[in-house]
Amino acid sequence: MAMHWRQSAQHTGLALLLVVLALLTGCASRPVASGRDGPEANPPPNLTQVPDAVPKLEAIRIGGPNKPYEVLGERYKPMTADDAYAERGLASWYGKKFHGRPTANGEVYNMYAMTAAHPTLPIPSYARVRNPANGREIIVRVNDRGPFHKGRIIDLSYTAALKLDVLRGVAPVEVRRITYAEIRAGSWQPPTGEPPPVFVPTPATGAPQRDTTATIADRGGWWLQFGAFAKLDAAEALRQRVAETDLSLLPLLTIVREGRQHRLRAGPFPNADEARATAARLLDDGGVEATLVEKR
Repeated sequence: MAMHWRQSAQHTGLALLLVVLALLTGCASRPVASGRDGPEANPPPNLTQVPDAVPKLEAIRIGGPNKPYEVLGERYKPMTADDAYAERGLASWYGKKFHGRPTANGEVYNMYAMTAAHPTLPIPSYARVRNPANGREIIVRVNDRGPFHKGRIIDLSYTAALKLDVLRGVAPVEVRRITYAEIRAGSWQPPTGEPPPVFVPTPATGAPQRDTTATIADRGGWWLQFGAFAKLDAAEALRQRVAETDLSLLPLLTIVREGRQHRLRAGPFPNADEARATAARLLDDGGVEATLVEKR
């Protein structure tokens, strides 16, 4: 009887050991989520010298990564024709959490290549991305889907974000698709010495638009001021928060340097009543406080 008990105990112990080993083996083979995305500890040197993607004719596949899909309750219908596209909004970037994983079209994501993710642009396709804050431009190859946060229109690779100087967080950008017609004609890149193409929103809303931060900041009229900071990073962080609260304010937001202070303002507004109404809406929707300022 004692021997039978010892044998049963041994069998039970062996069974438990096998279960534990199986669990450990399963955990080891499953990818471990990094929790928070970001750069690698030691990125390759000279990433700013990585050349832009070179546009070429690539067939747009019907279906696959270009079929309609739904994420977080939102329905997306990717473009499948060679149509022009231009949009102004917020850019984010993704890094080591997805590095080496498959993109929407099955390619391996390389955070050090000049690629990007977009909710609806054809996969594959090419786009010019401009940072209006510093005038920098890049060309990326779209091979992934995302981002899916309100107000964000493109997710850049680490290197693409580095070259645009938007690694500090979400930042306003202008995105314009490079069409097949432009690729065939070779007009996707302006001749040396010429200014970059004018940004035209889609759908067209009137005259071509450029970033006019430098001149707008000097105008008189009614403005909303959100804060004054000694460090530019703090002002840019607040601009990101205001833009995410109300994307329609994005073209009006500007950071003005006065002495040692960086002041985040929006304007000018046509009148004081409209400025006050905007301030009230921002406070209700996102808890963003603003002060009414009149400049003469």
